[in-house]
Amino acid sequence: MSQQRIYEFFHWEKQMPKILLVEDNEMNRDMLTRRLQRRGYQIVSAGDGEQGLSLARAAAPDLILMDITLPGMDGWEVARLLKADQRTRRIPIIALTARVLLTDQAKAFEVGCDDYDTKPIDFGRLTEKIGSLLVEKKPL
Repeated sequence: MSQQRIYEFFHWEKQMPKILLVEDNEMNRDMLTRRLQRRGYQIVSAGDGEQGLSLARAAAPDLILMDITLPGMDGWEVARLLKADQRTRRIPIIALTARVLLTDQAKAFEVGCDDYDTKPIDFGRLTEKIGSLLVEKKPL
């Protein structure tokens, strides 16, 4: 391995992107957490909308994966509040939902989500979306 590649590897490790996963289904949360960690992401998770909102403000994640159907405050409302808040409005949000209607996808963008993905999750497709949004977010 070249010196440059070694440097890039360790430099990346120091800057592991932090993802906030807001998902009420424990099995989905566990599966996504493990798979994303294997890809080099640091994961912070919340089991409901209120906790997700609080963690987004406190943990300053690089990206949020937001389930839409949550107990209490749903993902639509959490996304709307995060995008209205000066401290969190620049954090990219990917809506995750079993809802596959075009109206649901339109609503995701309407409330401020940066992308939308359906369940069951196609992990390859989801990681491409995550990577794309993280690259877009990087300062020049």
